[in-house]
Amino acid sequence: MKFLMTAALLAGLAGAAFAGPQYVDDTGFAVSGYDVVAYRDLAQVPVGQSQPAGVPGRSDITAEYNGAVFAFATEENRERFLTDPAFYAPQYDGHCAYGVAQGGKVPGNPNLWRIVDDRLYLNITSNVVTFWEEDIPANISLSEGNWPGIEAADASDRAIPQFSSEAPVAD
Repeated sequence: MKFLMTAALLAGLAGAAFAGPQYVDDTGFAVSGYDVVAYRDLAQVPVGQSQPAGVPGRSDITAEYNGAVFAFATEENRERFLTDPAFYAPQYDGHCAYGVAQGGKVPGNPNLWRIVDDRLYLNITSNVVTFWEEDIPANISLSEGNWPGIEAADASDRAIPQFSSEAPVAD
């Protein structure tokens, strides 16, 4: 029953435009314009608790990677990103980690994140986070196996539910 509910949820959800394989929503930025480096500086909470909100980036501090524009809160974070973009970019090109584990491609919410084994993972809704956190290692294993076979055409084109983001602005 849980699988059917999850499958129905994932089939009905998702995001907007894509630039290369990296998920880009209507803000025009990867990760909805949130600073992917800043996650490394946030205090991660135990499984089962809500993570702190992500840090919005600025539209005047950006870098390109994987066919998309990433925004950063500071020049220092941009420079850190440029030293190793693959380290900082979210797994599965910013798509929901649990969605990939289930064989789909839906957008990740920048406020529903977790770093596991030095890799940034996003999920789409707090309900999905609950499913993903039931067995993170098994879900990562499923995602790793599924990801190579998920085509760009398999991606959903709806907005991230229960999330609103303004495009990053310059200060």
